[in-house]
Amino acid sequence: MPNEQVSPGLHPAALLRRMQAAAQGDLSPSRTLRRDRLERLAGLIETHAETFAAAIAADFGTRSAIEIRITETLMLQSGLRHALGHLARWMKPRRVRTAWAYRPGRALILRQPLGVVGIISPWNYPLQLALGPLIGVLAAGNRALIKPSELTPRFSGELQTAVAASFASDEVAVVTGDVAVGKAFAALPFDHLLFTGSTSVGREVARAAADNLTPVSLELGGKSPAIIDRSCDLGRVADRLGWGKLVNAGQTCIAPDYVLAPRDAVARVAEALGTSMRRLYPAFRGNRDYTSIIDERHLRRLVDLVEDARARGARVIDIEANDSGQRSTRQMAPVLLVDVDDTMRVMREEIFGPVLPIVPYDSLSEALDYVNRRERPLALYWFGTDAAARDRVLRGTIAGGVCINDTLLHIAQENLPFGGVGASGQGHYHGEFGFLRFSKEKPVFIQSRFAGTGLVRPPYGPSLDRLLTWLSNWM
Repeated sequence: MPNEQVSPGLHPAALLRRMQAAAQGDLSPSRTLRRDRLERLAGLIETHAETFAAAIAADFGTRSAIEIRITETLMLQSGLRHALGHLARWMKPRRVRTAWAYRPGRALILRQPLGVVGIISPWNYPLQLALGPLIGVLAAGNRALIKPSELTPRFSGELQTAVAASFASDEVAVVTGDVAVGKAFAALPFDHLLFTGSTSVGREVARAAADNLTPVSLELGGKSPAIIDRSCDLGRVADRLGWGKLVNAGQTCIAPDYVLAPRDAVARVAEALGTSMRRLYPAFRGNRDYTSIIDERHLRRLVDLVEDARARGARVIDIEANDSGQRSTRQMAPVLLVDVDDTMRVMREEIFGPVLPIVPYDSLSEALDYVNRRERPLALYWFGTDAAARDRVLRGTIAGGVCINDTLLHIAQENLPFGGVGASGQGHYHGEFGFLRFSKEKPVFIQSRFAGTGLVRPPYGPSLDRLLTWLSNWM
């Protein structure tokens, strides 16, 4: 249990020094201690779930408690159960094969904690993306300092209070503050730094961390495509694609960012998506199930993306009239865009909202080329029943993760790594992948008393030359 509460005003650098000193005093925390920390985290989530949900909803303006439970709380609880169930195996030293010429020596790998990990979490899933990485951090035996987003101040305050009540200040602590605090946080000499957010800010974080040679994990975003194959059941696709796009009003790093559809099916795809979205949300403005855009600045950006596309020739399909009344709740009804091209901002920037362009293609080769000309996405979705086409997409694209015939659900699999590639990020976590990300795998060779290494020591002679020739043919 915590032995000292963190002062909210304590400087992040001072907290880091305190944690580093504590980590130095216990370089290999026991499994009992790690389990205790994970169980305390589980208790924290269960005890404060309703308080967290209310704070998140207040920060957004409107956000469903059920949606928060599905996308944040339950995912954390699942991750914790998985970690607790597998911790003993993850911690166990791993024997590896020793080349026969070096036997009877033995080789093994020890998994040790790195020390203190910094976590910079975003506003869109403030609970899941602050505490999700923490599961792997604590399982691996580390300590953690968390900087949540300044755009969710109510939640950040509640998280700081809850963590201080469950963990000592040299175990886990939360630092709140504005952009300047975040920049200073990224520049601290952590043993590892994980950032979740936009690609542009991720570049700044990586530059700041480089001064300390701090290794980083960057969970970013980008333009994640959804490819609709001619073999798909369009009615089923529309519900799954519409749900994946409109969870959290599209403010999801792995949300489908654009749809690639066969040219002769574009009109049917747009109609099916519109029907599905209205079925999922019979109304948007005033609907407690439908999330608000986080703030006025982000809402204005989304409206500007639509207007820029309209001005450049796109056809705008409003799923519900987006009149000025939305301003009171910032609940932006979905917008579909057809006849889009790459001159439009909406096709060059990550959307991060309920706007979905539909891009036509004439052949699968054309669709794959369209994806591959762009920066590598965090997620890729494919819908269809043609196994050959599916396998061609899997082999012919590179993405952070893939979901076949649904959206988003690959992130909920604890036995799959979650992370990006290229501009969508670097490094993976979840399950054992998170444990390994926040561990040092230390190679160890244990020499035997019967070692034959004396045969290759100087002075060198003809017999050694013959021995080396023989070994080179067998090693």
